[in-house]
Amino acid sequence: MMMKRNATYAILLLCFTALLFSCSKDSDITAEPIDPPIEEGPLFPRKEMRAVWMTTAWGLDWPQSVYSENAQKAQYIAYLDKFKTLNINTIYFQVKGMGDAFFNSAYEPWSAAITGTRGKDPGYDVLKFLIDEAHARDIEFHAWMNPYRIGTRAGVAQPYPALHPTIDPDWVISHEKIQIYNPALPEVRQRLSDIVKEIISKYDVDGIHFDDYFYPDPSSAGTMISDEQDFALYGLGEKTIGDFRRTNVDKAIKAVYDVIVLTKPGVAFSVSPAPSNAYNMNTLYANVTKWCQEGWVDIVIPQLYQEIGNTTNDFKTNLGFWHQYNYKAALVIGHGFYKFGDATNPIAFQSTAELQKQIDLTKTRKKVVGNAMYSAKYVIDNRIGITDKLAEIYKYPAVRPFVGRAVTALPTEAQNVKIEDDVLKWTISGDVKSVVYYFENLKTAGEVVAITKENNQLISKNGFYSVATFNQDNQESKPSPFVEKK
Repeated sequence: MMMKRNATYAILLLCFTALLFSCSKDSDITAEPIDPPIEEGPLFPRKEMRAVWMTTAWGLDWPQSVYSENAQKAQYIAYLDKFKTLNINTIYFQVKGMGDAFFNSAYEPWSAAITGTRGKDPGYDVLKFLIDEAHARDIEFHAWMNPYRIGTRAGVAQPYPALHPTIDPDWVISHEKIQIYNPALPEVRQRLSDIVKEIISKYDVDGIHFDDYFYPDPSSAGTMISDEQDFALYGLGEKTIGDFRRTNVDKAIKAVYDVIVLTKPGVAFSVSPAPSNAYNMNTLYANVTKWCQEGWVDIVIPQLYQEIGNTTNDFKTNLGFWHQYNYKAALVIGHGFYKFGDATNPIAFQSTAELQKQIDLTKTRKKVVGNAMYSAKYVIDNRIGITDKLAEIYKYPAVRPFVGRAVTALPTEAQNVKIEDDVLKWTISGDVKSVVYYFENLKTAGEVVAITKENNQLISKNGFYSVATFNQDNQESKPSPFVEKK
């Protein structure tokens, strides 16, 4: 009897201890598992998506009111060449920002940003050019779409652009300052998934990306058109109009996810929400954490554009939230690169040290697999030397993480790794690339020397080298045994 009682006490004590530790909080007031002790030995560099957003709405980043085909191509190539020198490996390029398209679409008119005239054919396959040039530099291309926006205006005195012939005017809501597809309509959700299917069927994009515009923010949309009639017609079973709106957006996200999986499952689906989950939920009616939990998005990229220590929207606090609630989605952090060197922004953004601190913080969160900079033109501008700082942070190349669904065979390991006359050599098989790792000694962190389609690499530093291969899904093989250069 006493032995049973003691066993019971022991079990209760273990349960209480487990409960105590499960409720512990870190400095961000988020519950996160405790990292295991770091083992001694070679530490391979973490996988990183290093991304930049390229905005085309109003021609902000590209093509910036440049309407010559040759000049547009030269401008874009200059961007990519700069990104390549910075070891940036991913771009989120806006291909549908205003109910328009950067390709010959059956659903949307050609973007006015390309020729200056909405609907005018530029005379070349813009999107194929953009993708091919990115891939030629081993930069992934994710097609960024605004799901609902058709047009904006200063006020009712200014007309919205003419609708595409395939658009039923009844599918459209014209608020005072923004015109959108009506999120409540099944026809709108079908059209959105059809446009996604069109893009991924015609073009070799690596991903589909949505920004943070869903239902409009009343603070910028002006006088809003009521959707009470939609609620009465379609909202059966929804307790509130807010629940109804969130359900409408849920259905759109799920439809896009489903069409990607059915049509081209290797394409990743990502969303970049606002930093505040309450704002996403109650103003934009975007239940982003639900999408992450259900597995409807492959990557979540919260726009943490505020500085560390911001009194109302602190970078560190928001990082902690998204690190806890990304669920099944890979977590990439968005940074307000455009704020650096802008005198109208807080003092923190007048120093490149803020970017270093932000990225250092993200590296302390094990679920973060990359960083994204908004936006491209500011990388070129290099105000206060912020791009120089990025070059310092991204000194070595990085292998992109595996996200989404695997569609190709696992890569075979590199074989016969050896050093001959300062050349590292190995053999590979299949459609793979190789990554060469270097370690000064086997007790320190390593670095990426090169990512290559070749099977040899000139090396100069004494130390230890290892080669791994990875496939089109960014799945990596086991690294080879080390070879030493003396």
